[in-house]
Amino acid sequence: MTMLRTSFPDVQITIEDIIAKGDKVWAYTTMRGTNKGEFMGQRATGKKIAIKRFDIMRFANGKIVETWGWSDGLAMMQQLE
Repeated sequence: MTMLRTSFPDVQITIEDIIAKGDKVWAYTTMRGTNKGEFMGQRATGKKIAIKRFDIMRFANGKIVETWGWSDGLAMMQQLE
């Protein structure tokens, strides 16, 4: 999260859909932000991004104990070109 906030200080995550069942929560989100800091060794481009993300989180005792996620990294890098 520190790298993300440094690279995209205006980052906003919008929940598009969220489903809970048993001890798991599925979340489909869109992350938006402007690249204003170094990201993965690349200097800031000043470009805006919007990428989709999907996460599954498992809860125990009210806390996230496991998480699995996927985000469209290729789309992000293409938007930063």
